[in-house]
Amino acid sequence: MELGVASYLKKINKSLILSKIIKHGPISRSDLAIITKLTKATISAQAANLLEEELIIESHTEYNSVGRKPIMLSLRTNAGYALGIDLDYRDIKFTVSDLMGNPVHTDRVELKNSNYDEIIQILINQIRAYQQKFSHSHFGIIGVVIGIHGTVTNDKIISFVPQHRWYNKDLKTDLEKNVNIEVTVENNANLCAFAEKVFNFHQCTNLINISMYSGIGMGFLMNGDLVKGYHGFAGEMGHMIIQPDGKPCNCGKSGCWELYASEVSFFKQISEKLAKPILNYEDIKNLVIARNPAVITAMDEYIKYVSIGLNNIINLLNPETLVLNSELLKQFPEAMSIIKSNIKTSISNYKEIYISDLGTNACGMGACALAIKNFLELPDLSLTINPNVLVHCIESKGIS
Repeated sequence: MELGVASYLKKINKSLILSKIIKHGPISRSDLAIITKLTKATISAQAANLLEEELIIESHTEYNSVGRKPIMLSLRTNAGYALGIDLDYRDIKFTVSDLMGNPVHTDRVELKNSNYDEIIQILINQIRAYQQKFSHSHFGIIGVVIGIHGTVTNDKIISFVPQHRWYNKDLKTDLEKNVNIEVTVENNANLCAFAEKVFNFHQCTNLINISMYSGIGMGFLMNGDLVKGYHGFAGEMGHMIIQPDGKPCNCGKSGCWELYASEVSFFKQISEKLAKPILNYEDIKNLVIARNPAVITAMDEYIKYVSIGLNNIINLLNPETLVLNSELLKQFPEAMSIIKSNIKTSISNYKEIYISDLGTNACGMGACALAIKNFLELPDLSLTINPNVLVHCIESKGIS
């Protein structure tokens, strides 16, 4: 019993020390002892183990005072790599990051259809290719996390993906039978919320992320933990009915929020009005600048519906921070001021609202961060990333 307790305490101490090295590194052993409130002997023993495992490295820093230069400890960022996958309905985006969450490689594979078996094979081929590509590192690919644009149960079964029309798919098991690595399946909005917490809002414990691309999903962190609900379906706010007897939805009901406030619904509407089947964000930006009547009217209507849904969410959950993951809203400079005005009432209350800086990278980065957290067995994870890393990360169709 005593051995078990000692082993458990060592594991807890290791996780604590490693999380502080990640957050504050490079950091000296003496500073670690102060931050963690652990003894210097415990710090030294754990550091020796982490060095032996090749998870951390030692280095000297600039030191102007008289005396011995302190030896600094840092995470060995290239000791392993995390693979995050954003499985949407038009394409699959793959993100590989180092152990500090910095993306080092991204790929996008377009999907020709929703055939489950064909998509499984794409995933298997890509995962195997990444395992080979990063096999030179000490740990290789340390985990795979896949973001699903649909409902995922607490035991990681895909319950329903509206765009693909998938029901009850055990993607985790189907992949693990073919690749020698642990696979985690999670709702994409949950991963986006986790990414915002890990990379941007370290101190925030009550955060909501609204992902607004191919549909609308909500990730909700309460007291720092994801809220998933009884079966794991919490956060499906895209299927909140805001227009009784409105447009029919793939979920089987009518008038769902995502039919009026998702980006795919907006682009579909504008494409029909302008008779232009292919439009991108730059096109919308230019049309807004030109004050195109059809686009301005559609944007006003879009923002109205976005605000209605946000007002409902704020009244229901009273969040500290709201993050809107939308590239479309960035194209309309007045969008946030209008939204803030629309949701300001004597009842609704929140602290702050932002448009996400992570954008379409959020799901993949959140997936990588979760893989890192699981691999290192950390109680908490805070990472800082240079925004330029996202800009310069090269995308291609398939791994090279």
